Amino acid sequence: MKVRRFPSDSLATVYVAAVVEELMSRDPHPVLGLATGSTPVNLYRQLVDFHRQGLSFSHVTTVNLDEYVGLPADHPQSYRQFMFDHLFSQIDIPLANTHMPNGMTLDLEAECDRYDAILETHPIDLQILGIGRNGHIGFNEPDISLKTRTHVIELTEDTIRANARFFDDASQVPTRAITMGIQSILQAKEIVLMAFGRDKAEAVKRSLSGEVSTDVPASFLQMHPNVTFVLDEEAAGHLEGGGAVGLPHWPLSSGANGRP
Repeated sequence: MKVRRFPSDSLATVYVAAVVEELMSRDPHPVLGLATGSTPVNLYRQLVDFHRQGLSFSHVTTVNLDEYVGLPADHPQSYRQFMFDHLFSQIDIPLANTHMPNGMTLDLEAECDRYDAILETHPIDLQILGIGRNGHIGFNEPDISLKTRTHVIELTEDTIRANARFFDDASQVPTRAITMGIQSILQAKEIVLMAFGRDKAEAVKRSLSGEVSTDVPASFLQMHPNVTFVLDEEAAGHLEGGGAVGLPHWPLSSGANGRP
């Protein structure tokens, strides 16, 4: 497991965008696992900027981690709409190549099976993750046990409160979601977890240096052979050695206009 610490989230985001582009440049049919929420917004903005400078997404397939149960795809706070607004509508990816759970289905169990079939057909090359303050990844919440495959989850009060800022009223926040399971996430060939801000520092510390436990779902990433935690100074603040340790060197592909 690798840790990359940066003085700011903006520099960290450029690093992750370069990792994404490097995969896209060497793989003729890359599959990206994508996340939603506030953490990856600047990453998607950077990728849109790369596209405007010549980077094509026409050969890319995406698979998202999760979706709320009960929100139609065009609801302003659905994750489908989030991805459309922040990324899909601004790049040249065919929408048929973008996959998300359907939170409006009448048969949630069948939808979970359908999504697992998509993951089997499109193995993820690079999975982007955020992390919740309680250590959740996707919507895999702390529990006495964790489900391995795509499933419906009851959201914790902490997660509902955290998500309430995106809704006009806390009562509008969905209480259930469809999410990829821990095993599905760990089957990605490479994983990059992004965490920014001091409110994520304790979850980062427990994920990296604590025991592997269902109390901290992100701790299961310790079992994966190719994981990188990309942190700003504040998110790294509880790790041994503290904050930023300077900029790492990373491979840059020769994109348009000298862009990485």
